[in-house]
Amino acid sequence: MAGKKQFDMDAALDAAMIQFWRAGYADTSVDALSRATGLNRSSIYSSLGDKDTLFLRCLDRYAARYGDQYDAALACAASDPLTAVRAFFAVTLERIADPELPDGCLVAQSAMAVPVLSPSVAAHAKEALGFQCARLRAALAAARLTDRDAEAFAVHMAAVNQSLAVMSRAGASREQLLAIVGVTVDALSQALRAA
Repeated sequence: MAGKKQFDMDAALDAAMIQFWRAGYADTSVDALSRATGLNRSSIYSSLGDKDTLFLRCLDRYAARYGDQYDAALACAASDPLTAVRAFFAVTLERIADPELPDGCLVAQSAMAVPVLSPSVAAHAKEALGFQCARLRAALAAARLTDRDAEAFAVHMAAVNQSLAVMSRAGASREQLLAIVGVTVDALSQALRAA
């Protein structure tokens, strides 16, 4: 179409997601999003939405991208729960180690920013964290843990997973992060033996 500037929507959303991931919601201005995406302010508003709408789209994009990887990792939970849990944490550790990506986790950052988010965005951030707990709970229930133990370990593992991102951002080494995972896997192993 003559006169209308075209752009790659996926590339723009990825660039916005990385900007929010690097700086967090509160410290990401529309001007920063403009620089990151290469779009002017009016193009952002007309094509991607206001800051809240764009952030929600980016959070959904992030959650879907890594959620699919977490689901694949946990697929063998019924037959080999320890391998599944190690693979689950490996998704996070690989993301953390990727030099092309910002440190930390967009979901963890969003959860920590809940006090400054609008109510609808805060609810969405909490929901993203809840999906991770639900995913883990289902996998652990398939591994034949009691409902109570599956719930307790799901909440614990979601917290550990988020802490890996926070610890990484604070400068923890890969060895330290692996040690954190090891404690959780050992505790699960004991619970499975007791069950």
